Amino acid sequence: MLSIVCPFCGPRDETEFRCGGESHIARPGPPDAVTDEAWADYLFYRDNTKGVQFERWVHAYGCGLWFNVARNSVTHEILAVYEMTDPKPHGLVE
Repeated sequence: MLSIVCPFCGPRDETEFRCGGESHIARPGPPDAVTDEAWADYLFYRDNTKGVQFERWVHAYGCGLWFNVARNSVTHEILAVYEMTDPKPHGLVE
């Protein structure tokens, strides 16, 4: 079981959290100028990187707040935990 450090509550078991998918995805816009292909790409296509992934997580059975996690998808090691408003941490391989 993973131990995830919620930036608001501290370390907790992974069963208290839910993954919300890839983070740092920019919504295309303005809406009247976005093609169907660009909108479909935004909605349905995600990177599935072998290695460092940047993901959104929510502390569903705790504070209920969202945050970002940098996680190695091979080893499941959590490399960084940071707030939603923060940029990706430097020094991590993408």
